[in-house]
Amino acid sequence: MNLNGIISVSGMSGLYKIIAQTKNGLIAESLVDGKRQPIYSNDKVSSLEDISIYGNNEDIPLKEVFKSIKEKLNASAAPDGKTDQKEMRAVFASCVPHYADDRVYASDIKKVFSWYTLLNNKGILDLAEETEVGEKAAGEEKPKEKAAVKKSPAKQKDTAKGSAPKASTKGMAKTQTVRKTGA
Repeated sequence: MNLNGIISVSGMSGLYKIIAQTKNGLIAESLVDGKRQPIYSNDKVSSLEDISIYGNNEDIPLKEVFKSIKEKLNASAAPDGKTDQKEMRAVFASCVPHYADDRVYASDIKKVFSWYTLLNNKGILDLAEETEVGEKAAGEEKPKEKAAVKKSPAKQKDTAKGSAPKASTKGMAKTQTVRKTGA
């Protein structure tokens, strides 16, 4: 399950996948209809990796919420937006038992289920891919660390004194004069 590059934009329905970055924003492709559109720097953008749900003890990342929903619901469909709020809360509580009931609104739960349905239909929530990647990473050997290189005594003295290149004081004097006079 890789939520990297999947965003939600305030004021726009659905989820978007980041395609490219421009000088003053992003180019994103809608996961609903596949249309590409610009997302400007003044739009409020939230990455799904950064979103979490309030929990009783600590916040629960959205990735973990999706994983538990997928495990509990298996092949059955998640509740849609037309489902009664009490039923939706009951299903959410069965999937994510440690969420803070008083801090999570029904609209948040509805949004989580709609995002889950969209991502599941697109095949982004495949748990099999994640386990394969985890097994590969565990099987790989760690790269050998390089031996520490000893510096000669002459080089050690230079670094101890902080032999960084000296900045020119001519430019600083002009800048300070300009700031004082306002010219």
